[in-house]
Amino acid sequence: MPHTIALVGGTGPEGRGLATRFALAGHRVAIGSREAARGVDAARELAERLAGHGVAADRVTGGDNAQAVADADIVVVVVPYAAHRATLEGLRSALDGRIVVDAVVPVVFDRGPRPVDVPAGSATEEAAEILPASRVIGAFHNLAAEVLLDPDAPVDADVLVTGGDAEAKQTVMALAGEIAGVTAVDAGPLRFSRFVEGLTILLIGINGRYKAHTGVRIAGLSDHQ
Repeated sequence: MPHTIALVGGTGPEGRGLATRFALAGHRVAIGSREAARGVDAARELAERLAGHGVAADRVTGGDNAQAVADADIVVVVVPYAAHRATLEGLRSALDGRIVVDAVVPVVFDRGPRPVDVPAGSATEEAAEILPASRVIGAFHNLAAEVLLDPDAPVDADVLVTGGDAEAKQTVMALAGEIAGVTAVDAGPLRFSRFVEGLTILLIGINGRYKAHTGVRIAGLSDHQ
């Protein structure tokens, strides 16, 4: 079933990359930003790039974050960690009852990527504390934005999905599996999100050293998918 998916803070590379892949999979996407004009511009640019790939222009829209989430049944949060709490607090009531996928990595850059200590344990767990009436799931952290942004590039990676809401987790895993080349892996409860986020920081460092766009593959699960 097609979804309407909002990308909160979606004007950056990761947000636009995920929007690209969701649109290619047949979903409607809404790109949000703190500034409505930036969301509109990002959506227009994305729609133009995808026009030759069978994506109708009206399936990609943009605006401010509140406008983006208004009609969405799935909301993916891709803001920088520094804006994480304030953004979610500002959208709390609008996100009641929604599936909220937190893809935020608590990282700062100081001669390379460095983890940020999160009192809740992880950005995803922090999101669950801020949004008690939302169905919070962790996913999409470890997909390289550069690969996602190129609609012709193959994605060769797994998506590690964390969360305690079984139905919401299955919905997100199904969504991840619609990205060509991606396999969704149930990575356990929300408290394991810290390991997924930490692994992503490790990948950022590896990619920087090798000038590469690596991902994660979990071997040995073919008989269990």
